[in-house]
Amino acid sequence: MPARPKIILSVAAITAMLTALVAFALPAKPEAAPAPQAVATPKKQSDSTADHSKFKELQKNFKTGPEVTEACLICHTEAAKQVQHTKHWTWESKDPKTGQVRGKKNIINNYCTAVLSNEKDCMACHAGYGWKDSSFDFSVQKNVDCLVCHDNTGTYRKLPGDAGHPVYKRREFPPKSGKFVEAVDLKKAAQSIGMPSRTNCGACHFFGGGANGAKHGDMDSSLQHPGKYLDVHMNEKGLNFFCTECHATKSHEVSGSRYNTSAAMTGPAHIRGKADASPAACQSCHGDKPHPQKDALLNQHTDKLACQTCHIPEFARNDIGTEMSWDWSKATIMGPDGKRMVRKDSAGRRAFDSQKGAWVWESHVIPEYRWFNGTSTYKVIGDKIDPTRTVQLSVVGGGPNDPESRIWPTKVHRGKQPYDVENNYLTVQHTGGEDATALWHNYDWQKAIGTGMKAANLPYSGKFAFVETELTWPITHMVAPKEDALSCAQCHNKNGRLKDIQGVYMPARDGKHSSKKEG
Repeated sequence: MPARPKIILSVAAITAMLTALVAFALPAKPEAAPAPQAVATPKKQSDSTADHSKFKELQKNFKTGPEVTEACLICHTEAAKQVQHTKHWTWESKDPKTGQVRGKKNIINNYCTAVLSNEKDCMACHAGYGWKDSSFDFSVQKNVDCLVCHDNTGTYRKLPGDAGHPVYKRREFPPKSGKFVEAVDLKKAAQSIGMPSRTNCGACHFFGGGANGAKHGDMDSSLQHPGKYLDVHMNEKGLNFFCTECHATKSHEVSGSRYNTSAAMTGPAHIRGKADASPAACQSCHGDKPHPQKDALLNQHTDKLACQTCHIPEFARNDIGTEMSWDWSKATIMGPDGKRMVRKDSAGRRAFDSQKGAWVWESHVIPEYRWFNGTSTYKVIGDKIDPTRTVQLSVVGGGPNDPESRIWPTKVHRGKQPYDVENNYLTVQHTGGEDATALWHNYDWQKAIGTGMKAANLPYSGKFAFVETELTWPITHMVAPKEDALSCAQCHNKNGRLKDIQGVYMPARDGKHSSKKEG
């Protein structure tokens, strides 16, 4: 891939220098997949007509999460059935255009790779209780977790290894770390019920991929208390949007999924409360001609550019940063003493772990740009690959002649992960847990892959190697103030940000207007 220009936007971008990956050795400590500490988002004044602390059904001392859900269902009789039809419950979705069945349950990524055989760990971010293997009954209503989205105490905590249950007893976590997690007060949590806050959503979405900010690039814990520079909509002292302001929900189905993105809405702004197919899209509030008359020329760009292209000039705009690569081929490399090694980079972020491999992080990242029409095709478990080429785990659809396409900013996460050299598909590996075949426990790839492939019902030849992979994410959060939007010259330049985008004429990049026709 051609080298991308690194264009400095502001003095703040200089802080990206701090992400130089100068690793230093640390004593190895056992590490499970991280579970975020709850940091409460400032409460908005409630306009609810119900005070749940006064409900007699919620006055008992609950012992388990399912007991709380049973109490909720006494009044909210249809809630669990609604949740059970959503992606947050099934971890599965069907592309309405292509018919491909995707979702966390089916795809392979280049972070933790796959859910299968790792359910006990992964379900710390499932809106349910008890999904530990393929025997999980998705129809049991009491297994829906109401509190993970609606607890307003900021103390509700679910840990890897518990198959989605919250912490019922105080315990040391991570094991042998000297740190302890307190038991959740289920009664207090149940009586605090309210609309989801940034803390509720962020407990999973900010920490996807096993670390703060690792996965998406435009979501991390800094969005719990953001300033205007980081996000103009969530700015704590300004609009103070919670996630649900844009990701409006109907019957518990959350709008704005990355699996089904509205990439190119047209027409004026929509009236909130009316039927709206894509309330999470920028145009839902701003329309497709958002600039005032004095900047009318900018409105001519909206038939080719997504709003995010200009208004999210960088992602991971903080010292937390985001993970740009994960090399699984370095996993199981032990220290000189034969014990687990752990290293962090100069910013204190994970850089190497004998359990998991090596990582590279960056802050203030300039996006890579793609034509995108809202449809992405994913590699699902069992899909054949060509190991002589970089495997594209997700391919964003669209092109210059597609009226539903716009030029979007993306994060491309690069990885190196195992595949079956005879069957030519990516392997599923059992990583989490303390059992004899878990990679993070025994450091044995053969055992881990064997268990994972059995769970996936796929033949395993017994031979594996590592292949390079790429996973592309559209970027849509961390919207900068208008003063920090891209300038004309940052794109209209022979070496500008869009120098590799084909099929569209760009003055200054492509010479005089009379010499080339717009594609």
